[in-house]
Amino acid sequence: MSRKFLDAETPAWVAEGLVSEAQRQQLLARYPPEATQAVGLLPLLGSILVGLSALSVVAANWQALPAAGRLALLVGTVVAAYAGGDYFGRRGNRRLGHALLGLGLVAFGVSIILTSQLYQLVGYDVSGLLAWVAAGVLLSYLIDSQGLLLLPVVIGVAVQAYCVQALGSYSYAVAGLVAGGSGLRWWRGPGVGASGPGALAAPDPLVASVLAAGLLAQAALWVAASEAKITWFFIPALLVYAAGDWHPSARAGRALQGPPLVAAYLFALGLALFGETDQYAGLLRPPVLAYLGALATVSVLSGAGKRARGRLASLPDWLLLLPGFYLPGGLPLAIATLVVLYAHAGSVLARAQRSGDAEQLTLGTVLFVVATMVAYFKLTWAFLDKSLFFLIGGVLLLSLSWYLRRRNARSLATVAAGQPVPAPEPWRFLLPRRAGCCSSCS
Repeated sequence: MSRKFLDAETPAWVAEGLVSEAQRQQLLARYPPEATQAVGLLPLLGSILVGLSALSVVAANWQALPAAGRLALLVGTVVAAYAGGDYFGRRGNRRLGHALLGLGLVAFGVSIILTSQLYQLVGYDVSGLLAWVAAGVLLSYLIDSQGLLLLPVVIGVAVQAYCVQALGSYSYAVAGLVAGGSGLRWWRGPGVGASGPGALAAPDPLVASVLAAGLLAQAALWVAASEAKITWFFIPALLVYAAGDWHPSARAGRALQGPPLVAAYLFALGLALFGETDQYAGLLRPPVLAYLGALATVSVLSGAGKRARGRLASLPDWLLLLPGFYLPGGLPLAIATLVVLYAHAGSVLARAQRSGDAEQLTLGTVLFVVATMVAYFKLTWAFLDKSLFFLIGGVLLLSLSWYLRRRNARSLATVAAGQPVPAPEPWRFLLPRRAGCCSSCS
């Protein structure tokens, strides 16, 4: 929510009795004008420039410094950054204080790496870098800040990538710290007395999306390190999705589910485009019983969360996780995947029309158009002249765009008027019957 929006809308809220004038002033105080925010960034930008200047001077003379001087410089940088962050944080400048604390965390990791190089310490494990991740997680518990919560997630992915590429092994300790440390920290929301710029909102959807993406990166690195079938990636991805089902906040839980759903959709789209070749079968098909058992177990966990939180309307998300890659390759597999993509797009549209969510309506429309484009390219490319192919395709997409935009506008207008929204016929069966509705809805 922006200050400009509040300045324009809150007078009408007061006139309509939605909020009092005192509450309006509290809202305005919570969101300072953009100019004030920009001025608040100046100390942060200035500290970054000063730090870069000092870094360039040190880098140019690093080899000329004695070993004791290098070590003292590394320790001094870490101590100065943490001390500066604490100083500014205690005096109310949380944004600059958090930035310096984050700089101190980064400097701590760099110091670990440079110290091992300085004394020619050959490391065959990840213990030093594991301490870096642990320090980041601990700092996120001590300080309420979006940036300090996201830093250990990013650091954890970087450390895990180093383990897989340089050491040839996967660190479950790093993955556990990111999932159990940063994940639990996000789940808990803000600490006591958290307020001010940079403090955590309860719990932050943006942080949820980044956290989920970091966990998916950990899962992808696990698949690469273990040389397993790439479809095993979707078991931990579905675990992340199931965690979103159990979260008390529907908005935050849905943000956590975003990256797993995007990954599953892109995989299904790849099957629709390339499934007919069947040349990837060896990479996609893990042992049937083990994979389906794991998939069923996590699906039950997800379904229990949906039922407990009253979110059964999102059950059609599971369509994207159907193990269609076990089907024989060829055009039937591509067609079956297209049917799944159409069914998923229809479920998004139906859910959005019931709730009157304009963003979900737009998303459902885009998914429906994408499925139509893929189906058209797959099924007609070999049978039509290219000029006729592009002409028909363009007319088809323009017609679809016009029709779906018109339906979305009608649906939103109906919701705004407080009337029940009829479901489109192809996916009417996905919607529960309304009590007391007319016979045409049955």
